[in-house]
Amino acid sequence: MAAAADPDIDEAPKKRGLMMPLLIGLFLAAAAGGGGFWAVTQGPLAGLFSHAETDDEEAHDEAERPAEYMPVAFVPLETLVVSLGSEAAGQHLIVSAELEVDPAYADEVTTLSPRVLDVLNSYLRVIDLRELSEPTSLIRLRAQMLRRVQVVTGDGRVRDLLITQFVVN
Repeated sequence: MAAAADPDIDEAPKKRGLMMPLLIGLFLAAAAGGGGFWAVTQGPLAGLFSHAETDDEEAHDEAERPAEYMPVAFVPLETLVVSLGSEAAGQHLIVSAELEVDPAYADEVTTLSPRVLDVLNSYLRVIDLRELSEPTSLIRLRAQMLRRVQVVTGDGRVRDLLITQFVVN
């Protein structure tokens, strides 16, 4: 009771509210983030950023566009039967393939098919039987054969080499 009656004793100072500045800062940060997002996606800066992304996305979409949207023609090649050297003791490699080409070049590639067969036959004759038994050999051989076919036919004419039969007999 004595403390309540004594006017010289100061009461404990009241704590100022720390919650209000925190809420104001949070509100301003959310408003700035939302305003920035709007400016870049819908507002005055939308043309600067969305145009570059659209070009990249269109180029990316064209690269991954399914085959049903790209015009394509297939040029079948005659089946190759290649003897596998003296080590293989009469074994043969049988390869059937088709070339995936742009339809505009289908006739040209068909005309060049004897040269294509010659290049593939020459390449496959030097392949070792041990190399054919490796699990990844078909992938490597296919890439090598495609490159040789593209050299013979010219750039941009043959898109892919599709192996339809690959048998060591």
